[in-house]
Amino acid sequence: MKSEKKIKICFAASSGGHYEQLMMLKPLMEEYESFVVTEKTDYDAKAKGEKTYYMHQVNRKEKTFIWRMIQNAFLSLKIYMKEKPDVVICTGVLAMIPICLISKIMGKKLVYIESFAKVTSPTETGKLLYKFADQFYVQWKPMLEVYPKAIYLGGIY
Repeated sequence: MKSEKKIKICFAASSGGHYEQLMMLKPLMEEYESFVVTEKTDYDAKAKGEKTYYMHQVNRKEKTFIWRMIQNAFLSLKIYMKEKPDVVICTGVLAMIPICLISKIMGKKLVYIESFAKVTSPTETGKLLYKFADQFYVQWKPMLEVYPKAIYLGGIY
C-alpha cells in the first residue's frame, strides 16, 4: 500500500475582518492538517481546535513598520521551518506577507483571497501577492478588471 502524504495548509490573515473571512474556511481547516497564522492583538483570535501562531501587528503608517516587518519575517521563517506547509491560504494583509513569500521561495503554493470589502479597488497586499499567487481569488466581479487572471467565485461569506 502506498502511503499518501497529507497536505498541510497554513491559513494566514491579520486580525479583524481579514481573520473573520479566513474563519469562513473553517470546514477546509478541518479537512486538512492545518494551522493558523494571525496577528497578536488585544483580543486573542484563536481558531477553535486549530494550532495558532501570532505575528506582530503591523501598520504601515507607524514608525515601527519596517522593524515589525523584519520581526515578522523571522517569526514566519521559524514557523515555516517548524510546520513546513504545502500551501498557504491568505486573506491578507501586511503582517502575512512574510509567511506568504517565504513559502513561495521554498517552492510551495500560495492562494490569496482578496478582501470582501474591496469591490472596485485592490489592497496593497493584494497588488503585491497577485504577482506570486498560484491562485488569486476575488469576491466581486468588478475586481476582475483590477486582477485579470483572478478567479471569481463570489463571496466566502
